[in-house]
Amino acid sequence: MTASPRPERRSPDEAAMEHPEITYIGCARCGTLIAGLDGRYACSGCGWVNEWTEGHRPLPEARRRRSADSTSADMA
Repeated sequence: MTASPRPERRSPDEAAMEHPEITYIGCARCGTLIAGLDGRYACSGCGWVNEWTEGHRPLPEARRRRSADSTSADMA
């Protein structure tokens, strides 16, 4: 008997690089069908939003941007 292959595990960084999946759910407050990204929803009808932790995968981490002012100040 051969061992079944283990499912491939991805790091959170690899999962964050995938394209987001459009998902659908009925609004918990008013029942309107709403679309979201990776299980994160906001209803434009009544303002209901689900908790960000209820998403299907971790959120990508923010990257710091350099502002144009700080770049020009470095050149002076």
